[in-house]
Amino acid sequence: MGETIVRASIWVALVCYPAGPLGIATKKEGGQRAARLVWTLGAAFFAVHVVSSFQVFYRWSHAVALDETARQVAELTGRGFGAGLYLNYVFTAIWVVDAAWWWRDAAGYRKRSRIGLLLVHGFFLFMIFNATVVFEDGAVRVLGSGVTLVGAIALAKAVRRKPER
Repeated sequence: MGETIVRASIWVALVCYPAGPLGIATKKEGGQRAARLVWTLGAAFFAVHVVSSFQVFYRWSHAVALDETARQVAELTGRGFGAGLYLNYVFTAIWVVDAAWWWRDAAGYRKRSRIGLLLVHGFFLFMIFNATVVFEDGAVRVLGSGVTLVGAIALAKAVRRKPER
């Protein structure tokens, strides 16, 4: 059951991801509210994924998670490097804080600069691509490629439609 929660929660979160940039891109109030809700659900499901992963795979040990991250990188590159775990922590924090900001100050959130938009969502797309396309294979790679592509298109729309301050 634990592994099912880990896997289901990440896929719900990833499917919700494009709502963030799409919410910036849309001018319709109803679309913005719906995107904000989906974006927030994505952040919540990602938090469930992190917590359940630590319970199921790492026995609540940062050291175990760091070692496992290094092992996975070594399998792919031949050199163990666990620092990607810290990027996952940053990813989690940014998503949760970003969702909270959108609820707290929707007008200010939508006024974020293009650079800020590109930095946040560029980082998200980098992480999603690596987690699903680089480090996985088969159906996960195919689904991850789709999420990355849809997310990149959504980001391009958001950047193109966003007026400069």
